[in-house]
Amino acid sequence: MFQLPKQLSLSSLAAKEWIGQRRETIRPWALFINTAHLRAPSSLPRLSKRVVKNIEYFHSNYFFVFLGLIAYCLITSPLLLIAVAASLGACYILSLKNSERKISFMGHELTLVQQYGLIAVCSFPIFYLAGAGAALFWVLGTSFFIIALHASFYNIDAILIPEEDRFDLVIEEV
Repeated sequence: MFQLPKQLSLSSLAAKEWIGQRRETIRPWALFINTAHLRAPSSLPRLSKRVVKNIEYFHSNYFFVFLGLIAYCLITSPLLLIAVAASLGACYILSLKNSERKISFMGHELTLVQQYGLIAVCSFPIFYLAGAGAALFWVLGTSFFIIALHASFYNIDAILIPEEDRFDLVIEEV
């Protein structure tokens, strides 16, 4: 029988805690979209340092940009939205029925994870017809492009390094 490893917790409490941590570390959106800080990097090594610093500093903002793109993709694709809602609804109904009594199939009692897996297998053809693969790769590609563009051109040093220390930084680069 398939079981998840003990150290891997998929409880709703752990998910809520993780989302809560993301919300706590989110930077102000006005700072995130401030176009006054957009500058082209002076060199390739500077670009790589800037990208790493921006991803470390704005990682929660980038996560919510990703979630926003997923929401946009679902809203603009009604068939995909219906397919996702139907799958999640089926999982919810199964969890309610499973709390009342265990479900058995051909004399074999199925665990809740196995039932969710069965719903996933049955949902794959519907997701295929709804264009979930194209939507998934569109979201991944667009997220990567937007995040890479922002991380490359956003001058994080204007925020993290005080004005008097920036002069020393310019002298070191020359």
